[in-house]
Amino acid sequence: MLQVPELEKQLGMEVYATQPDGFGGKIRQLLDDFVVEEVLVDGSLAQVTPPVDAWEPVGEGHYLIAVLVKRRWDTFFAVKEVAKRLHISQKRIRFAGIKDTKALTGQHISLQNVSADQVLEASIKDIILYPKHFSKERMYSQLIQGNRFHLTIRNIDHSIDEITEQAQQTKQEIEAVGGVPNFFGHQRFGTIRPNTHLVGKYLTLNDAQKAAQAFLGEPSIHEHPEAQKARQHLQDTNDFQAAIENFPRFLKYERFMLHHLVKYPNDFVGAFRTLPRRLRKLFVQGYQSYLFNRFLSERIRQQIPLHEPQVGDYALKLDAYGLPTEEYEQVTEANLQTLSVAINEGKMCVGAPLVGPNQPPSMGVQGEIEQKILKEENVNPDDFKISFMPEATAEGKVRAMLNPAKDLALEEISEDSENSGKQMIKLGFTLNRGSYATVFLREFMKPQNLIESGY
Repeated sequence: MLQVPELEKQLGMEVYATQPDGFGGKIRQLLDDFVVEEVLVDGSLAQVTPPVDAWEPVGEGHYLIAVLVKRRWDTFFAVKEVAKRLHISQKRIRFAGIKDTKALTGQHISLQNVSADQVLEASIKDIILYPKHFSKERMYSQLIQGNRFHLTIRNIDHSIDEITEQAQQTKQEIEAVGGVPNFFGHQRFGTIRPNTHLVGKYLTLNDAQKAAQAFLGEPSIHEHPEAQKARQHLQDTNDFQAAIENFPRFLKYERFMLHHLVKYPNDFVGAFRTLPRRLRKLFVQGYQSYLFNRFLSERIRQQIPLHEPQVGDYALKLDAYGLPTEEYEQVTEANLQTLSVAINEGKMCVGAPLVGPNQPPSMGVQGEIEQKILKEENVNPDDFKISFMPEATAEGKVRAMLNPAKDLALEEISEDSENSGKQMIKLGFTLNRGSYATVFLREFMKPQNLIESGY
């Protein structure tokens, strides 16, 4: 089995699920090589290219559903800037999905009591806003079906014939089992500095100080030298005032915490509360995600299929759109055959737990895998109830083991105009919400150096 890079192992992704060696290459060489367009359950597509026709009001309600197209913007800060330019409270804006910063992305947002003219008149660098319709409900996560991707992989050394053969074989293997492992992807943890889950682990261990130190300190050799130096100095001195002066402006969240710690040096919980509530919870969920990845990796290593239920597994019900619901059954000897049929018919799928106070591990062979890993980590499901910061509690749930890829197309395989003597491939596919394009791409590329490969 082909070895995965050490950085992926740190994220719990310890194996590949397909056999071809991969053709390598690089993603995101150009910003527009990574295009993401959100798809709602009603079929609405958040196109990155605004319609040329003049907008006419449709629908009714207090919420204007608009499309936010952004380049090089963190989703939280993009929404904050939109609120500022529209002169409204940020609370009047809702979005359902966090989109990649290093990409060209389109997503739906709802704006409460905002006119279409206000939206059309907004002018923000690297952001486009355009209205779609009025609605009686604001945006929330259940309205998203998934995302459509158009991704270009450049700088490939292999010939066009070799790329074609490997890509087609990988595509066939993915389609044969119905998808790729539903790992939480690289951006869930960070690749330049993959420590989101480590911060979350310290929070589950009831240690806000170590969590803060992990977030603010612990420099990575892959990040900006100025950030490395500032983090190292803070780690060596614990001097929050000096850190305010040293930390570069682009480390915005870190600076929020540092300003608080200058005033209240021992209030690490208060420092975390300077961050968006959603981000606080993301740390703890990041640790859940890491554990889930390890659960999945070990199942694949033991050659237990992700699309065939075993006694003790969770079987998740799918809704009318093919999306996993929160309803599940535990597989037993008595219902194994019935649930196997439902999974084959696309009415259910095999799931594994994001462990938490409301979600225990699996039973059977999968349960043995999970219990072994939890013991290694010295953690149990109840630890995800964060008593000193309840809003960061991650209750737990069941997540699908497979990430189905719809409308998978090898759109173009040709010479790379940006890299002389190299080749490129364009892939198009749609993934369900909560799934990651980089996890899909890694099966085609098998990248051995994630940083050089653009991850």
